[in-house]
Amino acid sequence: MKIRRVLATAVALAVTTPAALLSVSPAYADAKPAAQTQEKQSKPTIEELEEAAAEAQKAYDKAAQAKADGIIETRKTLDELSNGTHPLAVALATAEQTAKDAAAAKATADQAVTDAKAALEALPATATEEEKTAAKTALAEAEATAVTAATAQTAADTAVTEANKKVQDARVAAVNAQSVLDKAAEDALAVKVAADAALAKAIKEAEEGEEGEEGGDCEPELDLTSKVTGLPDKLVAGTSTDFSLRVTNGSDRHMDKVLTFVSVHATDTSGLKDTEKFFRLQWSTKSAPKWQNADADDYIDGVGALKPGAHADVKLRLTLDKATPAGNGVAFFAADFFNEDGSCGGAPDLDMYEFDVKAAGSKPGKTEDVKPSTTPRPGNTGTTPQGSASGTPASTGTNGSLAATGSSSATTPIALAGGAAVLLGAAAVFVARRRKTGSDA
Repeated sequence: MKIRRVLATAVALAVTTPAALLSVSPAYADAKPAAQTQEKQSKPTIEELEEAAAEAQKAYDKAAQAKADGIIETRKTLDELSNGTHPLAVALATAEQTAKDAAAAKATADQAVTDAKAALEALPATATEEEKTAAKTALAEAEATAVTAATAQTAADTAVTEANKKVQDARVAAVNAQSVLDKAAEDALAVKVAADAALAKAIKEAEEGEEGEEGGDCEPELDLTSKVTGLPDKLVAGTSTDFSLRVTNGSDRHMDKVLTFVSVHATDTSGLKDTEKFFRLQWSTKSAPKWQNADADDYIDGVGALKPGAHADVKLRLTLDKATPAGNGVAFFAADFFNEDGSCGGAPDLDMYEFDVKAAGSKPGKTEDVKPSTTPRPGNTGTTPQGSASGTPASTGTNGSLAATGSSSATTPIALAGGAAVLLGAAAVFVARRRKTGSDA
C-alpha cells in the first residue's frame, strides 16, 4: 500500500501568490512553495479570494483545453507514424525500399561473381589467350560491381536505422509533449480546487462570525491516535472491503466523547472526474454493532468515551458499485475529542492512504498493514506550522487553519492525476466539518 501526504499548502499559495501558481506550464512543477511563504501573509479578503478563484478557473480551463487539443494532436501524430502517412514514416518506408533494392542488387552482383568464377574455371585446356583474358576481365568487373553493391547496401541499411530512430524519437516526443500538457492541467486543477476551497472557507467563517469564536480553544492531542489495518492497495468495482480502525487514548486525560473522521475520495484515471458517488462507507462498533452508513460529515460517533490508555475499534466497510470507473483514490483518518467541561482537541495528524481503483472483475490488492505518514492537519487544534511541497516547514499566513503538506512517497501521477486537487478539496471540507462538529459537541 502506498501512502502520501496532503498537498494543501497550495490553498494558501493560491490566494497569496496566484501569479506563480496560475501559470499553466511545466515550470509550476518545480515551484518552491516554501520559498514563497517565508514571510507571513495578511489574511486575504473574500473579494481577493473570489478574484483568485476566477483566475484559477480561467487557468484551468485553458490548461484543460490545451490538454484536450494535445490529445487529439498526439493521437494524430502516433496514427500517422503507424500507418505510414507521417513525413518521417514516409522517409522510413523510402529508406527501407532503397535498402531492399540494394540488397537485391548485391545478391545479383554476388551471383555474377560466382558465375564469372565458374566460367573462368570451366575454360578448356585448348582455350586461347584471348578467351582466358576475357574471362578474367569479366570476373574482375563482377567483383568490382559486387564491392560497389555491398557499399550501397551498407549505406542503405544505415539510412534505414537512422530513419527508424527518427520515427521512434517522434513517438517519444509526442508522448512527452502530451505528458507536459497533462501535468500542466493537473497543476492548474490543484490550484483551482485550492482557490475554491479557500474561498468557501472564508465565506463560511464570515457567516459564522469571528474566526475561532466556537471551538477555538481546542488543542492538539498527540496521544490520540488512529491506526488502520486491512485496507488493501487495490479496490475492485463491484466488491466490498472490510477493514478496521483502532482509536487509542494514549494520554493521561479522560475523554468524554471521541469522534473518528474517515473520508474517502476518488477520481477516474484522468484525475479530472470525481467518482465518490460510486463509493459507500459503512461502520460498526461494539456499542453500535449494526452496520451504519457514514454521515455527510464523515464523522463516526460510535466510539464514546475513552479512559486514559484505553482504545476502541471501529469496523469499516467500503463498497464500490459495479459501475465504478477505474482510477485512483485516497482515504484519510483522524480523531477528535470533546469533554463536558468544554475542553476539546484532536490528533493534529491526518493519516493518508492511497489506493488504486480497478474495474469490475480485476484481481484485488494486498492487505499488508503499513504505518501511515502523519501530516499536521487543520481545524480547532491551534496554530500548527505548515509544510511546503518540499517538506520544509513554512507559514501559510492563515493562522493554522489550513491543512499542512509533505513530500509524497508515491510515484503514481493523484499522480491521482489531479489527485492532489482531490486531497486539497477534501482537506478544506474537513476544516469546515471539524469546526461544525466541535461547536455542536
